[in-house]
Amino acid sequence: MSLSSARSITQSVGTPRALYLDYPLGQTAGRAGDLDEQRQILELACHSFENMSHPGSIVDLPMRWSEDDAWKDMVMRPHTENDGELSDDASVLAGDQRRERYDTPQYQHAEDALTADPNCPTCIFLPQD
Repeated sequence: MSLSSARSITQSVGTPRALYLDYPLGQTAGRAGDLDEQRQILELACHSFENMSHPGSIVDLPMRWSEDDAWKDMVMRPHTENDGELSDDASVLAGDQRRERYDTPQYQHAEDALTADPNCPTCIFLPQD
């Protein structure tokens, strides 16, 4: 089961089964911090296993990010000083939301770096010292 916020991409790659949530990228399992919404999405995903019998099936979840689709105009659009006042949802989504990329592994905690296996067979693509 795949959770997706990019229906056309999900459809084109032929995932076995998917749930589509028309939310901004990065919010596929619900709004950050909204545990009730996240739980609802995960429950729908679990129930979908029982009902989705055809490979390639995509179910559109009924939730909406906001009252209208104006947020879609703001996603991935650089925010400039001339944009004026943005609504709360739009200001959060304005601009490029991707994090900086690095050539070396990044860890949330220093201890994670110490416990990482430098010989991990699935990490062979990472530069070795």
